[in-house]
Amino acid sequence: MDVLIIGNGGREHAITWKVAQSPEVNTVFCAPGNPGICEIAQSVDILPEDINGLCQFAKDKNIGLTIVGPETPLVDGIVDLFQENNLTIFGPRKMAAELEGSKVFSKNFMRKHGIPTAKFRVFDDFQSAARYVEFIAVPVVIKANGLAKGKGAIICKTNEEAISTLKSLMQDKIFGSAGEKVIVEEFLEGQEVSVLSITDGKSILVLETAQDYKAAYDQNKGPNTGGMGAYSPTTILTDKLYREIEKQVLVPTIHAMKREGRPFKGLLYTGLMVNLHEPKVNVLEYNVRFGDPETQPLMMRLKSDIVPLMLASINGTIGNCNIEWDPRPSVCVVAASNGYPEKYETDKEISGIDKVKEMDDVILFQAGTKKNNGKIATNGGRVLNITSIGDDIESARSKAYKAIEQVSFDGIFWRNDIAADL
Repeated sequence: MDVLIIGNGGREHAITWKVAQSPEVNTVFCAPGNPGICEIAQSVDILPEDINGLCQFAKDKNIGLTIVGPETPLVDGIVDLFQENNLTIFGPRKMAAELEGSKVFSKNFMRKHGIPTAKFRVFDDFQSAARYVEFIAVPVVIKANGLAKGKGAIICKTNEEAISTLKSLMQDKIFGSAGEKVIVEEFLEGQEVSVLSITDGKSILVLETAQDYKAAYDQNKGPNTGGMGAYSPTTILTDKLYREIEKQVLVPTIHAMKREGRPFKGLLYTGLMVNLHEPKVNVLEYNVRFGDPETQPLMMRLKSDIVPLMLASINGTIGNCNIEWDPRPSVCVVAASNGYPEKYETDKEISGIDKVKEMDDVILFQAGTKKNNGKIATNGGRVLNITSIGDDIESARSKAYKAIEQVSFDGIFWRNDIAADL
């Protein structure tokens, strides 16, 4: 079959890299792709938001499977559109995608169904929210209701900072309409873990765990980003905690969505805060697609063919599937543009990519890149995802950091503590 992958980031490069290995796949198309993806797939000049254009392309090319990378097309209803046109597509329908599309919906959903999560209040006007945060205990977390490319959750350490954040979201509209409603949430202590599952709306196939690093700078300092690195598997989840996550979070989520008439098929990403002292877990967020950059180390470790797993999700047979993993850990380090996640420059020529290609146990997944006069240049905040695999965490991270030192562009920076001190 021919496969269409939607998106142009590091996550999509990793998915394309894995899908292209499948014996079931002939040609891989990627819309719109990036220079790295174009080495293994055919680029399609259609943006992810153009769901009608993508649907027409899939019909014209008789695409056997479409895989959606970013969240926006899912929230906009691309799966509904494709299914109405008898096209096979991996992902949740619009009503199920609201788990990510609206944080207010997801928080109310968790409260209604007894899924453990932080205490919260919802506000739709600035004055009421500002009065509330003026005297409450800090730190608190303030979240934009809508999509904000992974940057919509802001930890506020003072009451003044909370008020300033509310102003940025609700009045200055730094995330546009996403900030028309906000959630003020208690701050939870612990470590964040990402648990990704493939589900057909009835059964759940839990993938290996991963942990990403949201803050821009070392020691978890600076503003939140879309993710500055990740590793898999995590070192903090015991078998007991893993079972608790399945029992208290994953199974109730899938069953409750079905009861609400929003059956969830596709990839469910659950962001969890794990408190090892209790021990207990709380859901921080749901995403309805593969995480970025967690997908990169997961694809490095996945030994099974991913295409049959996606088809089983669509066909309702995921309960019959098994999955095989490389036991070795994988580490991903993100090379970013100076100024990210705020204002940054693009069009900076990148050197050293060919050197990384010659290294063993390392894959360079391109994210924010483009071709400029025949050369590869920066085209985003997160530019390159250096992903390695090794016999242990230290071996994997050593390979990743040796590789990232081979690449260069004006303004490059990265965190030096990904998967350190585990």
